[in-house]
Amino acid sequence: MEYHKLPDIRGWAALRAVVEYGSVSAAADALHIGQPAVTKRLRALEVSYGVPLSERAGGRLRLTKAGEKVYLLAVQTLDRQSAVRREINELLRGRSSLRLDATIAVGEHLLPGVLIEFAERYPQFRLDTRLDYGRQIATNLANGLTDIALLERAPDHPDLLVQKWMDDELLLVCGPRHPLAHEEMIPAAMLPDLSYVLREPQASARLDLDEALKRLGFTELRVALEVGGTDALVNVLMPGGHVSFVQRFAVAEDIRAGRLHHIKVSGFHIMRTLWIARHRSSIDHPVAEALISVIRGR
Repeated sequence: MEYHKLPDIRGWAALRAVVEYGSVSAAADALHIGQPAVTKRLRALEVSYGVPLSERAGGRLRLTKAGEKVYLLAVQTLDRQSAVRREINELLRGRSSLRLDATIAVGEHLLPGVLIEFAERYPQFRLDTRLDYGRQIATNLANGLTDIALLERAPDHPDLLVQKWMDDELLLVCGPRHPLAHEEMIPAAMLPDLSYVLREPQASARLDLDEALKRLGFTELRVALEVGGTDALVNVLMPGGHVSFVQRFAVAEDIRAGRLHHIKVSGFHIMRTLWIARHRSSIDHPVAEALISVIRGR
């Protein structure tokens, strides 16, 4: 490793501040230093990498291709540095914490109960939670930006450990006023004729649905609306104009209460598994072990 060419972390901070605040002057204010100091740090960063990281275009400062790569590295490194500082501060106060990510649907429907029970059983520990899309969560785990995650699709990375949590299924559901609300089962060939409200394409449930439909030979459904959460999706279904494929764990109570109707599809099932994933560095972490004991005990 060429240690004499390592960049100064203050250069990364200056670059990130300029990008995120829009100008050298605004970055200087945010960093509580003078503008010449910001410029000096940016130049030192360019010397370290040996290429220009920014350029003027239309009177504005913008990143070069190399600058974009360095900016992403700076964000990841500075975020990780902040996380380590928080962990050290927790250790100094005699407490332990864990960063937990969950997919949006899991966060909406399963995580609240887990967090309540965890807080009651382990008041000495703290969880910092965040909801995101599954692919981003897997990236966060691999980069050390989170410690443990609750996912709807298993990540494939050599540094990540994955264990099964629970079984799930995508159910075709509709509101009580939909024309199919009294049908127990429909043929799979009828699926392309229905009007759908679905999660957005990057959501885990949508990815599983698209893969299952592709196996069945369907390339496209009539999607009337895409929404960013299962709660909003269920509300859109109530008037009775659309159907949707939704996670069983998210709609089981609505089905039991009669707010939604489950329509079975002949010969068509989308079985899934929910996963607990963590970075290898979190093995034997006391908070992780405590959290997993709560999750698997529910």
